[in-house]
Amino acid sequence: MTKLIRYVLLLLLTHQAFAQNITPDEYLGFPLGSKFAFHSQITDYINTLQAKNPDRMKITRYGTTHEGRPLMVAFIASPENMTKLNTIRENHLKSIGMLPGKPDASVPPIVWLSYNVHGNESVSANTSMKVVYELLNKNNALTQEFLKNMVIMIDPCINPDGYERYSQWYNRVQNATPDVTTFALEHDEPWPGGRFNHYLFDLNRDWAWQTQKETQERIVLYNQWMPHFHADFHEMGPARSYYFPPAAKPYNKDVTAWQRQFNELIGEYCRKYFDKNNWAYFTKNDYDLFYPSYGDTWPTANGAIGVTYEQGGGGRAGLALEREDEHDTLTLKSRIEHHYATSLATLEAVLSQKDKVVSEFIKFHQDAINAPSGNFKTYVIKAKGNEERIRSFGAWMEKQGFTYGIAGKSLSTKGTELTTVTEQALKIENNDLLITAYQPKSNLLRILFDPKPVLEDSVTYDVTSWGLAYVFGLKAYGLKEKLVPAAYQPGKIDNPVSSTSPYAYIANWSEVEDAIFLADLLKNGVLVKTSNVPFEMDKVSYGAGTLIITKKGNENVAFDKLVTSLATKHHIQLMPVKTGYVSSGPDFGSDNVVAIKAPKIVAVSGDGISPTAFGGVWHYFEQQIKYPVTIVSAARLANLPWNEIDVLILPDGKYGDIINDKHLEALQNWVRNGGKIIAMERATEAFMNKPGFSLSKKFSDKKKDADLFKKFGEQQREEASDSSPGSMFQITLDPTHPLAFGCSKEYFTIVRDAYEREYLKDGWNVGYLNEDGYKAGFVGTKMSGKLKNTLIMGVQDMGRGHVVYLMDDPIFRAMLYNGKILFSNAVFR
Repeated sequence: MTKLIRYVLLLLLTHQAFAQNITPDEYLGFPLGSKFAFHSQITDYINTLQAKNPDRMKITRYGTTHEGRPLMVAFIASPENMTKLNTIRENHLKSIGMLPGKPDASVPPIVWLSYNVHGNESVSANTSMKVVYELLNKNNALTQEFLKNMVIMIDPCINPDGYERYSQWYNRVQNATPDVTTFALEHDEPWPGGRFNHYLFDLNRDWAWQTQKETQERIVLYNQWMPHFHADFHEMGPARSYYFPPAAKPYNKDVTAWQRQFNELIGEYCRKYFDKNNWAYFTKNDYDLFYPSYGDTWPTANGAIGVTYEQGGGGRAGLALEREDEHDTLTLKSRIEHHYATSLATLEAVLSQKDKVVSEFIKFHQDAINAPSGNFKTYVIKAKGNEERIRSFGAWMEKQGFTYGIAGKSLSTKGTELTTVTEQALKIENNDLLITAYQPKSNLLRILFDPKPVLEDSVTYDVTSWGLAYVFGLKAYGLKEKLVPAAYQPGKIDNPVSSTSPYAYIANWSEVEDAIFLADLLKNGVLVKTSNVPFEMDKVSYGAGTLIITKKGNENVAFDKLVTSLATKHHIQLMPVKTGYVSSGPDFGSDNVVAIKAPKIVAVSGDGISPTAFGGVWHYFEQQIKYPVTIVSAARLANLPWNEIDVLILPDGKYGDIINDKHLEALQNWVRNGGKIIAMERATEAFMNKPGFSLSKKFSDKKKDADLFKKFGEQQREEASDSSPGSMFQITLDPTHPLAFGCSKEYFTIVRDAYEREYLKDGWNVGYLNEDGYKAGFVGTKMSGKLKNTLIMGVQDMGRGHVVYLMDDPIFRAMLYNGKILFSNAVFR
């Protein structure tokens, strides 16, 4: 054989090998399901497949995680559809009114499959490799039919940081042969677990609020594509089988008849696979379609068919786990097969109704534009005195994809005030915000504004009230009439450096941005003071908590340039004043005007601490107000250098094994010398009925005789009767106490438990629930009484220091605007 012939044969073989798609097993070097692939291996494999199939696959990198890992979606379609991918997108958005103009061609269904939103539900990301491979497998007649008839989007891992936290740990501790023993180390995932993202937030609860980087970046892409179908793949406890639709009740009342019908159809297609293979499954239990912030409900509110799949397993399952009750061993390989089956079933169901999937989606949005359902056709947000809050709210609305504007003129009308749900006379002013219901995302808008969501079933999975007027602390109204908004332009903040330096600068304290401004001033060494009582200057009234930045004490910084530049950066309008004398209230040299110290803050993490509660604290400091916080392990709490610490934050957790009587004595001595403890939720139990601490439990634990004879078959209902999965309450605040400075008069919070605390007899009862605090959401009959006349926020003075008791978490999921202000008070005041 000549050299030339050998060379040609080698080229042909090389080309043939390159043209063939490499299987996951071949790429990984081990059988899929025999080991957890690392995140980099998964993304590299998908990139490799794209390089071999550029005519049928495109990868979009839509962002990065906090730890720098890529967030990506693979678009897979036929070569014909791939060449006109952007045209399909534009025609699709035109057909639903999210781009101007008329579509010039019909579009195929767009299906988005999301894997691994919870990092330690790690079967999902591993399954994605098999799904992508088979979609590109030209010998698979079924998947090639999918590619001809739809555009498929695959997100292999929504939560790479959590997934890598889990897979790195598991691959380090697993036995050479997987240990199926339930108490083996490889089934005992350490704190905080891989479920959450870098800041230990639950990304599956963040779709509506978009507090997290991963969510924000994903929703940008989602709004650019608005898929017809979105599936979210999960895992649950290892003792369970497999859940697929139909979903459990309650459904949100705004889920359409078509969406309900398709939910049933999905179940039919999934059952085919599971019955054929004799796999166990369940439907219509646990996983409802109510709270609009999941990976199934938020897309549903956007007109898509949104579904959740849940495989028994999770972080405890590892590679293999013995299940005595099921007489089997649950393996990663079998879990992958199940998720792969429902991935195919999803695509088959869409294929079977491909034309109607598209036409119903168009109808959903055209109806929203032309004849929106619901009582309110316009929402009005009062702007005066809330300019920065309006700015934040507007930025959030833009992330959702809503359009809005301002009134542009004054008029009088009637509207329903959305926190009291009462009709009132309303004077609309020029700069009030208007949001019309006549827009493509009207259904999502209506659901999120809903002040009293209707529950068709009391057994629910999560939060049951979320109205935007409550969450953002806004004065909002729903109008039955259609008003057309004028263009909105945020007011420009200008703080020029004066040629004559003022005596002091004054800044209001009522917005989250004010706390961010304060944090930046303190980091830059600026002395900031605050008035503990209201005052008046030059006929302008200032509330308690107002920031006062005097020239005196700031001689060592570039006073005017630094203060004005930071104010402009954070959208703060400063009021320069020429004197420290006030016309009403305390002068700036009064004892009521006190300095705010730049505190050294420590937050406790580790075993026993709620990961999400700690994550909320961590995220608040690092991402929201950008002020340094030192994280310590709970195990080191007894050995901290207390003389270096000003504020100790104890997030929700079980502190029985962390803080003993000896620790309590040391903490008391530190507080008396000027320290501050912020105890949150169950952390308050560490101080309850303890010498020197004034916190006590309210109710007796005695069971009533009737409780002894409850019905076994009604246990789920019985548990619901003593629960509040997340309902909206109005807390009565003492506005004169520094903990409440700047918070709106109406302070709302999402109550998830009854902590049953007596009012402080030696301290300040700053926030409490009275007889009529309930506003919306489900509260069980037994729970209802516990949530009356009970302390929620209190402060105990102790020597020169304080103990702040927060029975309710004001920064829960970073949702509540006023809660962030209150927590800022707890930290800095």
